[in-house]
Amino acid sequence: MKPSSNFTFLIADDHSVVRQGVSLLLKELFFNAKIYQAGNFKETLKVLRETKIDLLVLDINFPDGNSLSIIPEAKTIQPDVKILILSAYDEDIYALRYLNAGASGYLSKGSTEEEMKQALKSMMVSGKYITQNIKDRILDSYITKKPINPLELLSNREVEVARLLIKGYGNMEIAELLQVKKTTVSTFKNRIFEKLEINNLADLIDFFQLYN
Repeated sequence: MKPSSNFTFLIADDHSVVRQGVSLLLKELFFNAKIYQAGNFKETLKVLRETKIDLLVLDINFPDGNSLSIIPEAKTIQPDVKILILSAYDEDIYALRYLNAGASGYLSKGSTEEEMKQALKSMMVSGKYITQNIKDRILDSYITKKPINPLELLSNREVEVARLLIKGYGNMEIAELLQVKKTTVSTFKNRIFEKLEINNLADLIDFFQLYN
């Protein structure tokens, strides 16, 4: 039996097919669901200012920006709104960042229909949803005392070297700037890559964009 509460939803995604698909699931799950759609940040904020929303289903990337910037705005407009991030991006890298920013749940677009239904129901019943994978990562961080933000593993000197690498400086230039040997820079670089479990500069740039 469908819940009879008259929930109001806002689906914010720049792809119409995603908005339509989520709308169908919501109509199947919730009787009398009222559903709004938005294709960009401007439309999303407009709906939030004009209508009380119970659940905002939010993509990560839009033509006019990244959702990390819109979550605080959404919460300012409607402090009680629940936010479920629905994204094609890898949850191992992105989920905790968005949960820390104020989202109440994170779901991959690659999830099955049943997983999506479970997430939507969980958001409305308990106000949150995270996969077992993310629960395990949080628990592992607590038990091992290793930070969830991997950049915290780096020393101040390693962060300094990483920032220079991201800016495009070579090992020799970094050695001159920091007044150390070139081999020392290579050692720092190897340590950075090892600690973050990456093997190229592109991944390093992604890490600093996400966690810094």
